[in-house]
Amino acid sequence: MNSTVLFSKTPPLKLFFLVSIPGAISMLASALYQTIDGVFVGQFLGATAFAALNLAMPFVIINFSLADLIGVGSAVPISVCLGQKKTQEANNIFTCACLMIVGAGVVIGGILFAAAPALIRFMGAEGEFARLAVQYLRVYALCSPVTTITFALDNYLRICGYIRGSMFLNIFMSVLSGVLEFLFLGVFRFGIWGAALATCSGMVICEAIAFLPFIRGKALLRFCRPHFHGRMIRQIIACGSPNFLNNIAGRITSILMNAILVRLGGETAVSVYGILMFADGFIQPLLYGMCDSLQPAVGYNWGAGKYSRVRAVEKCCFTASGIVSLLAVCVIALLPEQITRLFVADAGPEILSMSVGALRLFSITYVTRWFSFATQSYMLAVEKPLPASVISVSTALIFPVLLIVVLWPLGLTGIWLNFAGTAVLAAVLSVIVLLRVRGELVRADTES
Repeated sequence: MNSTVLFSKTPPLKLFFLVSIPGAISMLASALYQTIDGVFVGQFLGATAFAALNLAMPFVIINFSLADLIGVGSAVPISVCLGQKKTQEANNIFTCACLMIVGAGVVIGGILFAAAPALIRFMGAEGEFARLAVQYLRVYALCSPVTTITFALDNYLRICGYIRGSMFLNIFMSVLSGVLEFLFLGVFRFGIWGAALATCSGMVICEAIAFLPFIRGKALLRFCRPHFHGRMIRQIIACGSPNFLNNIAGRITSILMNAILVRLGGETAVSVYGILMFADGFIQPLLYGMCDSLQPAVGYNWGAGKYSRVRAVEKCCFTASGIVSLLAVCVIALLPEQITRLFVADAGPEILSMSVGALRLFSITYVTRWFSFATQSYMLAVEKPLPASVISVSTALIFPVLLIVVLWPLGLTGIWLNFAGTAVLAAVLSVIVLLRVRGELVRADTES
């Protein structure tokens, strides 16, 4: 599909369905695989391996965070440059970003591989619990140079109009990774490292397919002789900082939560927290898929000075995000026992009771979580990284840590309530941000 025509001419509601639905399906496929990953590990390898996976997961996400900074940070200026008809500059940003992501994968992967035992010990894990967590983390670290570009490619494909192609590729990656994981764990009886290897293998195969239109020169974006310069790098870092800070701050919070849970409730509490994170990992990608997939269109029109079109597209984004979130509240609140047994089939009375109560409290989060999520995406798409970063860091780190202190007397109940409290505070902050930048957002279109 011609992305220029799609972004600039298609009616906003039709554009939303053409772009956001495939984006949401893509993220849903990825989220479904992450859920299956947890199910397979829990079913084939047991509760200790499931807890180890959740203990290591924050560091796995940190491993992808710098690549995500560069990928998202480059996608915004690329879209704006295309809207301004600066095709050569867009190609240069694309080429430099790809090289930067591979380099970051080498550095971060090497650090995490070497530091894995110390990091897991720092979390308070010992014995088999710690050994399995180290194995899982090290496979991701070792594969980092060739896997971290996966999510950036998704952005670049959408910018070039390969929206359905990106969706089908994400679905294929999830199915392929799931099949490989079933083979590695269920047939070949590999350990927890096989789960990580299955995911990395699926990523690499799909990356090779995703690169084909760029290598063959068929895509809107093309590789060129890279020209690095300070302004471009600063722009990438600024635009990518909200997502990067959200990843880093969120993982710091997860590490802190896990460390507290190990001491308050041991493996059981860590497993319950893992169930909450898997539930969140199924819903949040839907919101991310809808909002993030619209960023190229919003950025293009923002660069072209079509501000009324930007507002119309974002109105669809906010409305759909709210609907999805409220549906999530109903599902989690009504089916907590079924969700628990999905991940821990042999859940005893202790873990079942703890998990059901935690999920019901956790479901309240989505009454307001959607608003800050959509606002952050909006700010990023229109090149306002500072307010987006404020929302991001506050939601992922400042508010949760503050509420850990405030809700500490409630023990584990305070931890489960932390998510809903954070969502309320983030929604209030988002309203303030939108009011402060309202003047710029409602300005008239630029005459062409």
